[in-house]
Amino acid sequence: MNYGLYLSASGVMVNSHRQDVLANNLANVNTAGFKPMFTDLRQRPAESLEDGPVDFGLSNALLDKLGGGVFADEQRVAFKAAAPVKTGRELDAALTGDNAFFVVEHTDPATGGAGVRLTRAGQFSTNADGQLVTQTGQVVLNDRDQPIEVGEAKAVIGRTGEVKLLNALGETVGLDRLQVVQADLATLKPAGQNTFEMTAGDSREAIDTPVLLPGHYESSGTSAIQTMMQIVSATKAATGNAKLIQYHDQMLNASVNTFARVS
Repeated sequence: MNYGLYLSASGVMVNSHRQDVLANNLANVNTAGFKPMFTDLRQRPAESLEDGPVDFGLSNALLDKLGGGVFADEQRVAFKAAAPVKTGRELDAALTGDNAFFVVEHTDPATGGAGVRLTRAGQFSTNADGQLVTQTGQVVLNDRDQPIEVGEAKAVIGRTGEVKLLNALGETVGLDRLQVVQADLATLKPAGQNTFEMTAGDSREAIDTPVLLPGHYESSGTSAIQTMMQIVSATKAATGNAKLIQYHDQMLNASVNTFARVS
């Protein structure tokens, strides 16, 4: 095993993966309630350890101490609450705290089964059926797991998640409540459309007295400047390791076609 070649190759793969994750974060710098992701790294064991007890006589105690480079571990989500953005819209609401989510309806495209997803995106509107929906068109659920029916009324979201329905005269003609829950953050997985899937069963727990900021939405958790610097760093690391692969290839070529011929 050419340790230098494999170490450099693992560096290219890991940093290319980091670039992809960071690029997705940057693309969502203006997405309401977006939570950026980051990658952990874990050490790759030396080949003699990775292959197990089989010994082909290739192990070298000194080289084994170098390890086999690094692997990209599972991605994790940074759930830290981002700053609220004031809009004044009566259908906008920002959640406070790191562990608080709105609940939206989800239909499994494979089975057609009904389920739910969690989201932090609090920019709501109404669809053609008069239901409260997110920017991506997902139906928002109330505290009874039912769609919030607005109809022809005017909806106003309050500080504790109540949704008042007003007629043209400003009179209250209906009252509903947004479902605001907390969940096991370790089991939440991004599921597209700025939502999260609960991967270890339904871990929702209703927050009895949620605190919302009406007329606001939560900004993206991505810092454009910081993410750009991280992308530059990952790019430099990937480029540097790619050059090292070229150097190792040149040395191997010289060893086989020059030194071996001379000897």
